Amino acid sequence: MVEILAIATVIAPVTSGVVQAVKKASGIDKRFLPLLAVIVGIFLGFAAFFTDASLGERIWAGGISGLASVGLFELGKQTSKGDEK
Repeated sequence: MVEILAIATVIAPVTSGVVQAVKKASGIDKRFLPLLAVIVGIFLGFAAFFTDASLGERIWAGGISGLASVGLFELGKQTSKGDEK
């Protein structure tokens, strides 16, 4: 479990960056961004060969990183709205 969370911690910022790049480039509807983040996270987890984790653990870590990247973006958005008041 600790290894899955460690991998997700490394992948989450990359997932967030890729999702933001796709959002800017394609103009995808905002409703589908969390789904896109999970899919990108799973793909990045699948491609994370820098660990000794099994394929299943890497895919789980990718899914968790996708969910975490959405939460990270929403937290940053809410914080910036609070600063504008």
